[in-house]
This record gives sequence, structure tokens and C-alpha cells, in this order.
Amino acid sequence: MLRKLIVKGRRVATNYAHIYCKMKRKGTIFFVRIAVEAALYFVLTFFVPAISYGPLQFRVGEALTLLPIIFPEATIGVTIGCLLANVFSPYAWYDMVFGTLATLISAVATYYIGKGLKDKKLWLKCLIGGIPPIVVNALVLPLIWYITGTDLGYFINMGMIALTQAGAVWVLGTPLVLGLDKAKLAIKIGNK
Repeated sequence: MLRKLIVKGRRVATNYAHIYCKMKRKGTIFFVRIAVEAALYFVLTFFVPAISYGPLQFRVGEALTLLPIIFPEATIGVTIGCLLANVFSPYAWYDMVFGTLATLISAVATYYIGKGLKDKKLWLKCLIGGIPPIVVNALVLPLIWYITGTDLGYFINMGMIALTQAGAVWVLGTPLVLGLDKAKLAIKIGNK
């Protein structure tokens, strides 16, 4: 009886060691993806400041807000990237807090939309998953400018942000997600 317990204990320990190694590998990939997504968002926003900040903005980094559909960790990466980019915003802490919060809400909503539409085509997930980043940013960003007193045309700015956000999310983000998903499938097929 004692021998059976020892043998069973070794099997259990071996199984846990195997699971731990898998988690450790996944953990590394998880954190690397977060870092890459955050860095990409920051670079795509910070190095084009003329169109990344202000009432008429076209943040190229916002194309990454669809990534949570295929990479759940992108929720964290995009949020961190947005926070880092907003550190250099002319709207100071307002943009750092409320702009980053808007991106976090958008990314989480996009993730859950992608998860909820798991049996649907990816382009449809992108179409519907793009709605939260567009709507949330169109509501929150003009509010920041209104509160700071830099631009009092809330509804005009809301419309402009909705249009430019739609361009960044759907025109740039959808092909990005579709391409990454296709590459991900190619990598999976190549590893089998």
C-alpha cells in the first residue's frame, strides 16, 4: 500500500512538474507579448505626435485595440502602451488617467466580444469588436478636452474622434488581426 502511494505520488509530482514547465513557457510568451504590444502602441503613437494628440487625432496605435480578439494578453499590453504614450500628452494627467482608462475599458470589451463570438468569422469579430474602442474614445476624449478647457466643442469632437477612431480600428486594425491570425495558423500547422 505504501509502495502504491509512493508510485502514485511520483506520477502526480511528475505531472505537476510538466504542468509547471508548460505554464512557465506560456508565462514567458505571455509577458513578451504584453511588452511587444505595449512597445508597439507607444512607438506608433509617440513618434507621430502631430496626429496622435488633440481634437483631430489619428492614433495609429489604436489599430492594436482589436488584438484582444486573438491575444487576450493584448488587453494589458495595449493599456500599458497607451499609458506610456499618454505620459507625453499635452493634456497631462487627464489623458494619463481617463485616456488610459478608456483604452482599458475598450480592450476588455473587445476581448469579451471576441470570446462571445467564438464560433463566428474573424472579420465579424473585428467589425463588432471595433465598436467599443470607437464609442468609448469618442465619448471620453472630447470630455477630457472639455474639462481642461482646451476645446469646448464636445459634440463636434465626438464626431471627429468617432470617424478617425473608426479609420484606425477598422481600416488598420482589421487587416492586422486577420494577418496575425493567418500567421498564427501557419505557425501552428508548421509545428505539428
